Amino acid sequence: MTSRTSNPSDADTDVGIEPHNDEVRFIDRLEHFTWAWFTLPMATGGLSLLLSAQIQPHTFHGLETIGKVVYIWDLFLFAVVTLCITYRFVHFPGTFVGSLTHHTESLFAATPLLSLASIIAAIARHGIPSCGEWLIVVYRVLFWIYFAVSFIAAVGLYFLLFTSPSLKISDMTPAWDLPIFPFMLSGTIAACDQAVPMIVAGLTAQGLGMMISVLIYANYIHRMIQYGFPLPGSRAGMFIAVGPPSFTSLALIGMANDFPTVYRAYFGGEDTTIQILKVGATMTAVFIWSLSLWFFCISVLACLAARQEMRFRLNWYAFVFPNVGFTIATISIGKMFHSPAIGWVGSAMSMMLVITYLAVGFNHVRALLRRDILWEGKDEDTYWSELHHKTHGHEANATKDGRV
Repeated sequence: MTSRTSNPSDADTDVGIEPHNDEVRFIDRLEHFTWAWFTLPMATGGLSLLLSAQIQPHTFHGLETIGKVVYIWDLFLFAVVTLCITYRFVHFPGTFVGSLTHHTESLFAATPLLSLASIIAAIARHGIPSCGEWLIVVYRVLFWIYFAVSFIAAVGLYFLLFTSPSLKISDMTPAWDLPIFPFMLSGTIAACDQAVPMIVAGLTAQGLGMMISVLIYANYIHRMIQYGFPLPGSRAGMFIAVGPPSFTSLALIGMANDFPTVYRAYFGGEDTTIQILKVGATMTAVFIWSLSLWFFCISVLACLAARQEMRFRLNWYAFVFPNVGFTIATISIGKMFHSPAIGWVGSAMSMMLVITYLAVGFNHVRALLRRDILWEGKDEDTYWSELHHKTHGHEANATKDGRV
């Protein structure tokens, strides 16, 4: 198999054509191991955060153990995915640069950092309570390294995207928001530690990420008004839009709750400052959370409308990861208002996410065995072929019935 990642324009002529040799070794299939595979540890890490006794409003004996097992599973998946994509880049020359310049695969180049964000944040939930003070120091060091690297990535990836613009508004999906997502999650990581410099840095990152997301939302809504919903294969990615306001809401509440009670008198008396921060954070969180609710409902309806045409892709993990933020934000708001009803809603949402994760994982394994992914003409070639197909007449026909 020869690599076409570095030259996606060639993929449109070969999509759907499998190699003549049906006995292709699995190791050779790794040529098509894309950045999007990191959505698997992303979703798993988010689930390990959700299954924490510190987050869940209703716990039971063994919940913390389950959360730790999921976290260990996440670490294993992250290591395996990292090894596989490293093998691709080393053994198939040109694929690394090609992946970063590819019109659609490059949008997922930030997913390794997103996976690391959930891994680091879960240290505070599953590691620090068991390991003690030394891990707090490690956590803070990891935060600052992640903060710097994710900012560089946010600038660099968008620079590459803007340098050779090939995508059009008609191709718009919330995946365009992914390069800024890792830096934004610095706020979520900062919300787990009582350190003012980290909280200030986290708030800065969260603010930038949310503002960039709002700008992208404007184009996204423009795209849907003018061209309709994305194609069925891309609709799972619509849930990515649920993430930014959700994670911003939970980060604001988390940082307000973790603001140290003993500090320099930045804003006056300690008790008054803490109270104002919590009230302001909660009101702002509710205000922003409503946008997540709207995007969630739109995404659900869009996917249900196209359910018979949807086939598994790695973007199906968007059913899980953004909605983890949505669920934790809901639970956090319920705790701030001392609302048992919202707590039960959050518990129900958590159970649904566990079921969704298992269902997506089952379809992932089945698609891998059936060669629907990690195969010639699939993965990085699929998205480009859809864009090419649209430019050759499909877009004009689909616009008439609103199914672009």
